[in-house]
This record gives sequence, structure tokens and C-alpha cells, in this order.
Amino acid sequence: MAAAELYAQGTRVWIPDCLEVWKSAELTRGYEEGDSFLHLRLEDGSESTFPLDPRCPQLPFLRNPDYLSRENDLVALSYLHEPAVLHTLRTRFLETNTIYTYCGIILVAINPYKQLPIYEELVIYAYSGQNMGDIDPHIFAVAEDAYKQMCRNNENQSLIISGESGAGKTASAKYAMRYFALVGGSLGDSSMEEKVLASSPIMEECPQEAVGLDSAGGLAAPLQQDRPEGRGAELPTDVG
Repeated sequence: MAAAELYAQGTRVWIPDCLEVWKSAELTRGYEEGDSFLHLRLEDGSESTFPLDPRCPQLPFLRNPDYLSRENDLVALSYLHEPAVLHTLRTRFLETNTIYTYCGIILVAINPYKQLPIYEELVIYAYSGQNMGDIDPHIFAVAEDAYKQMCRNNENQSLIISGESGAGKTASAKYAMRYFALVGGSLGDSSMEEKVLASSPIMEECPQEAVGLDSAGGLAAPLQQDRPEGRGAELPTDVG
């Protein structure tokens, strides 16, 4: 589709903003090849322009329809780019207090910096045996998928948990471990969670953690691996 068709009058776009990072706007005039500006109306009703280089115009990102703003899988968005991702995550978090969103097989998590009642045993049982795409996004859904793949294929599995310091990597690893402990029948043995928590001061300095699920069976025992480059931590877990 030609740019003039995509950027017709009334089309909504995202433009960079120094305070809000991205701001929504609507075209008041359609784009034509050779234009030096796009004419816009911001959400507060004010008029603005967006400069373009006629020789190589960098048109702004298109905004998705409103009905997609609460999608639980970013892959379902018509336009997948930075402002669309941030807007969807922000909308889900602020309007429905939802911290988890899928991006295909990847789970995106927002740290709410408070306890939420979504990690109890009843929630674990609700996710046990479910397919990843058939239930709301959750760390338990990812853990269940890994556990199911391990049982079905008799192969070790890994969950890679990445994020900045304070993003909640260790908490996510703990919840995944707790899920494995329950579905593996060893929730009564608290040693796994205790060892995860004991390693938290070390792992919080690492930008990435891996939870390994061992198909061989045995005692659930998360361990800190020595990583000379200081770039991550691995917690192998035997469930049997």
C-alpha cells in the first residue's frame, strides 16, 4: 500500500515527545509525496506539525486501533513497534492491573513494586495442564509449558529471565521454582525456595538468570553458577 493511502487524513500516528517519549496525534491533512511537513492534531486538541525530509521522508509510526490496545499478545497488533508495545503494556497495567503480556513465546512482565494475589496455590492449579495460549499470560503459563515439554519429550528445559537490576528477575525465578515444586509434588520441601532467596543478593547484580528444569529427577536444588564475566546466573532444578 502506498504511503499516501496509509497516511490519509484522520490517520493516527505516534510522534516522539521529550516528556512522554511517544505522543498520539491525528493527521489533519493527508500525506502527499514531496511534503515537508505532516499536519497534526494532538489529543489535547492543539495543532502541530511533523517535519519531513522530502528526499527521504521518515514517516511516523502508525497507531493501532483502540480495540487492540488491551491485546494479551503483542504479536496480534497490526503495527508492532516501540510506541505500540509501550502503549499496550501501559494500557494493560493502568486499566486492568495486568502485569503480564505475551509476545509470541516470550512473556513480558512489568514490576508492580507491590504484592499481587496472583501466585497462590489455586492459581498454580488453574494453570496446571493448560496450553500457553489458552489462558491469561503468566509466569506460571511459561513454567507449565516448560514442564509439559520436559515430560512429553524427556528433555531438559530452560527459562531465560532477563531485565535490568530491580526489574524482578529473582522474584520471577522464585515463582517459576514454586510452580515446579508444586506440579512436581515437592512443595512441602521448602529448601528450593529458601535457596533461591538466599542467592538473591548475588543474582540481583546479574542482568540475566536461567532456570533449568532437569528431566532426570531428584531433589529440587537451585544453585548459583560461577560466571567470570558476571553476566548471569543459572539455577538448575531437578524435578522428579
